[in-house]
Amino acid sequence: MKAVHFGAGNIGRGFVGLLLHEAGYEVVFADVAEALINQLAAASSYEVHEVGENAAVKTVSGFRALNSGTEEAAVVAEIATADVLTTAVGPHILKFVAPVIARGLAGRSPSLAPLQVMACENAINATDLLQTEVRAAWDGAAGDLSEVAVFANTAVDRIVPNQAPGQGLDVTVETFYEWVIDRTPFGGTAPVIPGATFVDELGPYIERKLFTVNTGHASAAYFGYGAGLEKISDAMADASVAARVRAVLEETKKLLVAKHEFVEAEQEAYVQKILSRFTNPYLPDTVNRVGRAPLRKLGRHERFIGPAAELAERGVTPVALLDAMSAALRFDDGADDEAVELVRMLAEMDAADAVERITELPPSHPLFPHVQKLVEERKAEV
Repeated sequence: MKAVHFGAGNIGRGFVGLLLHEAGYEVVFADVAEALINQLAAASSYEVHEVGENAAVKTVSGFRALNSGTEEAAVVAEIATADVLTTAVGPHILKFVAPVIARGLAGRSPSLAPLQVMACENAINATDLLQTEVRAAWDGAAGDLSEVAVFANTAVDRIVPNQAPGQGLDVTVETFYEWVIDRTPFGGTAPVIPGATFVDELGPYIERKLFTVNTGHASAAYFGYGAGLEKISDAMADASVAARVRAVLEETKKLLVAKHEFVEAEQEAYVQKILSRFTNPYLPDTVNRVGRAPLRKLGRHERFIGPAAELAERGVTPVALLDAMSAALRFDDGADDEAVELVRMLAEMDAADAVERITELPPSHPLFPHVQKLVEERKAEV
């Protein structure tokens, strides 16, 4: 069995690539980072260090690596004979890998089963986005796309911090992970990946992860940044920060239980597990890394505005989520392009215009005036 995986970074090697290797796939990594690909191509193995509870070291071997920029024809040939294709490149990069995937699909033999495609990105329904981009690049003369590929959405969760200098190809990750895959597109032929969980309805799991893990992680980063703390574990060791993060997840828990009918006790257990992950002292994750890209994180369907807007639509004014948004507006890391752009927007734009531009909320939305007040308060400081 063969899997082509786009994205040979830390998540690609330390999460998706690892699980595919353990499932018995020969993994072909594809990436445009020349130094990384050359290093992978020259290596026979690398190690994944899982730190935290039940720590372990796992070895990944039997892989190959190709530069999808300079060796595109070779990548296309690998896709044409692969069983599975996955990505971990970032949602905004999918449009760039889609044409290569389309070429590979066009070259598949009719005797092969459809390629099973899963985008493992930190975004809702990223595989749908990838499918749209592949279809846009698809040559109709090659036949029906649905006959050569099956696209399934996934939800992925594993904390992979910035790696220590000199670590090479080895990756340090937390022990916890979750890879949830929508089984319905596959019919009865879903791929066998023991480390993944297949479900009939993915939406609730995507939102549970986004509104618990991502919301909580970013909250810890922004509250920690405001408190002058360096690491996420340091932030969660601070009683005040931890209480504010807990309050945020209490609000998202209420939404998830009401909306998706999760059992409250089970969601509470999930929240507690997530909070314990954030306190892992073996993960050197910084508030600056987790907090980067505040404009994206303040987007309409993202980790703060998303749940806060739904609560407001249900007649509940969020308090803790607004507190987290206020902290996000004050994330002014000069090394982060989005943070710099956010400060510029706050300084130059009218408060109402800034809210519409940043959050895409219409002025008529019940959450709008609450966010506008936060922006007005922050504008007075810049």
